[in-house]
Amino acid sequence: MAFIKEESEDVKIEETFTVKQEDLQEQTDLIEEIEGSKEEEHHVKIEEKTHLKTDGILKRRDKNRFICTQCGKSFKKKSNLKIHMMIHTGEKPFTCTQCGKSFSLSSHLTQHMRIHTGEKPFTCTQCGKSFSQSSSLNHHMMIHTGEKPFTCTQCGRSFSCSSSLNKHMRIHTGEKPFTCIQCGKSFRQSSYLNKHTRIHSGEKPFTCTQCGKSFSQSSHLNKHMRIHSGEKPFTCSQCGKSFSQSSSRNVHLRMHTGEKPNNRILHAQTLV
Repeated sequence: MAFIKEESEDVKIEETFTVKQEDLQEQTDLIEEIEGSKEEEHHVKIEEKTHLKTDGILKRRDKNRFICTQCGKSFKKKSNLKIHMMIHTGEKPFTCTQCGKSFSLSSHLTQHMRIHTGEKPFTCTQCGKSFSQSSSLNHHMMIHTGEKPFTCTQCGRSFSCSSSLNKHMRIHTGEKPFTCIQCGKSFRQSSYLNKHTRIHSGEKPFTCTQCGKSFSQSSHLNKHMRIHSGEKPFTCSQCGKSFSQSSSRNVHLRMHTGEKPNNRILHAQTLV
């Protein structure tokens, strides 16, 4: 019996030791879990703090910039963003009372109104010529300064305006972007197309104030006006005789050079 009791006591001791060891392991695991949680929480707080700091910088930046939701372009002033948005909305709240044309900016309407009023507030200090827009005056001033900052990379010819260079480049590229919807003929410049369309429409917007005769082109009116003014700006370099038109002068020059023109030119020469 004593042996059995001793064995029983050994079992109890072993069980007690096992239970305590298990409790100790549970406590160790719990401590490690708590410490792990604390460490994770610490990292989360640092991460959150970093994000908050970054968000704060972005918010401060956003406070100083106004972003277009359509294209992402940013502006320093809210008013500038509002004006920019009209590009996307197509809004043109400023309308001309004379012709009904609308504009997105009041300044553009003000410039446009000078077409109707004839106002030309920008005057050249060199020659006294006046312009309705400051940009037109700036371009004009290059005539006096001789400045031609826009140069053709193909032939080296220089221009005072970028638009003039763009038009010139079409000579090299052969581009003719302006097409007549009536006959399909294409032109390098919109002004050439405008002149051409008058052939189809029969429009003659340039009228002589002396006799009322109308013309489709301003150059034709200018030639016609010399009949009334008697102006003869084209002079023969051989004999000094003057003519109202360059074509008449050229026909006359053949008398001196001995060049034999065709029958059509002979007939014109007889008329002269």
